[in-house]
Amino acid sequence: MRRLVLVAGFGLSLSVATAFAQAPAESTTPPASGTQLGAAAQPTPTVPAPFPQGAKVAFVNLQIVAAESVEGRAAQTKVAALTKEKQNQIAERTKAFQGLQQKLQASGGVMSEQARMQLERDIERQGVELERLQQDAQSELNQLQQELQAEFERKLFPILQRLSAEKDLHLLFSAVDAGLIWAADGLDLTAEAIKALDAGAAPAATPPQP
Repeated sequence: MRRLVLVAGFGLSLSVATAFAQAPAESTTPPASGTQLGAAAQPTPTVPAPFPQGAKVAFVNLQIVAAESVEGRAAQTKVAALTKEKQNQIAERTKAFQGLQQKLQASGGVMSEQARMQLERDIERQGVELERLQQDAQSELNQLQQELQAEFERKLFPILQRLSAEKDLHLLFSAVDAGLIWAADGLDLTAEAIKALDAGAAPAATPPQP
């Protein structure tokens, strides 16, 4: 099985001005007939339809697996915790930096030249330190995301291989990445993948390569 990429499972943006992204909300209303998949991922029905007999292709919505599985939710919690910690650090440093700027604007005209120059140097230094803090925090967050995604894939992909082998599939698609427009509900193996991942199921066999 080729390597798949989880596009929106654990991604969170680190910024003082913006909060981190949230997992996609789930709708409880299944489509009337089949599963339509456009730019936005559609949720898995509560009761999955039976797998069509003789079908050789199926799909899994990796975003939903990442959002709804125990493993995926645990990873998102870790990323959210680190994001909040770094945002608080940056916000505190930003507040101090802005305080110096306001002091210069309010009192710079009445300061001695030496005091004003020292304050300007402090502002410049803190600005550089703040920018470095933001870069280091984003780098640390990115590293955590990569580590968690690698661990998530290590556990999930053998399960997808086992499901493919059990159903004698020729192809297993990533629903969003494949750009599917419509597919029979029974071809959606997302719920089975989540159930197996939560149960810690190990692969029983390796399917033929596409």
